[in-house]
Amino acid sequence: MNNQRPPKPTEAELELLRVLWESGPSTVREIHEIVRGEKETGYTTTLKILQNMTDKKLVKRDESQRSHIYRAAVRAEKTQCQLVHELLEKAFGGAADKLILYALSARAVSQDEIKTLRKLLDDLEENS
Repeated sequence: MNNQRPPKPTEAELELLRVLWESGPSTVREIHEIVRGEKETGYTTTLKILQNMTDKKLVKRDESQRSHIYRAAVRAEKTQCQLVHELLEKAFGGAADKLILYALSARAVSQDEIKTLRKLLDDLEENS
């Protein structure tokens, strides 16, 4: 089993990964239509990014049909964990409490999010 981390996606690659995580396997046209709804970008740009992502093993391409189908080769959780770990080390010197405080102060937090955080903290406290 390969434990090597996939390369960190660029912002543009992460945008396409989000589409694949939310929509599932999709054609270039389907991915492009979703991305184009958020910002102006060309079809060939979307295609080129997906080709680069295939080379980097961030996505897998099914070529068995006329329109190739792309799917994420990495789970959202794994990529998010990788990005958070990098941010934690680079911006906060590994201090998780500072990262969490900044994240919580960056925008309004809903009551549901507060309940989830309380439960997480309670579970962490019980298990330590």
